[in-house]
Amino acid sequence: MSKIGRQLIELPKGVKCELKNNIFNVSGPKGSLALNIPINVEIEERDNNIYVSSKNNVLWGTFRALISNLIIGVNSGFEKKLEVKGIGYKAKVEVANLFLEVGFSHNVTVKIPEDLKVEVKDNIITVSGIDKVRVGQFAANIKKIRPTEPYKGKGIRYEGEYVKIKPGKKAGVSA
Repeated sequence: MSKIGRQLIELPKGVKCELKNNIFNVSGPKGSLALNIPINVEIEERDNNIYVSSKNNVLWGTFRALISNLIIGVNSGFEKKLEVKGIGYKAKVEVANLFLEVGFSHNVTVKIPEDLKVEVKDNIITVSGIDKVRVGQFAANIKKIRPTEPYKGKGIRYEGEYVKIKPGKKAGVSA
């Protein structure tokens, strides 16, 4: 039995959902999203709440979490923040591209998907959108360009992420 699957999902005002041909559609103030539901997962809407159940307890909690993410996304959206740290490291957005100067001999250009919004302020990159998976994956792809190195802490990291700084060669040797 899934503890997550048993929890009900409350529908906020302004969010509408429907299930047609095993496709769950959600629309709200920020946009609309769809999710393909397997046959053994059942969805029922009662009293402005959504209940998810399963015939054989397979994928029950997973699809409850996915449906909850759809509803939160179309109502308020998701965002991830990344910090660019290092001397001379810069980020800027122009038109539909993110330009990064992160210690390479060339600038790195990343094309921004149309469904995401990217802003840069004080070397903090903010990625926002209605689809949690797309926001998280795009932020991870940006971070992968220059991961934080453990000796000086330079690179791209999530805001608030702790990076343990290793001692250098001279600090490890005692006389």
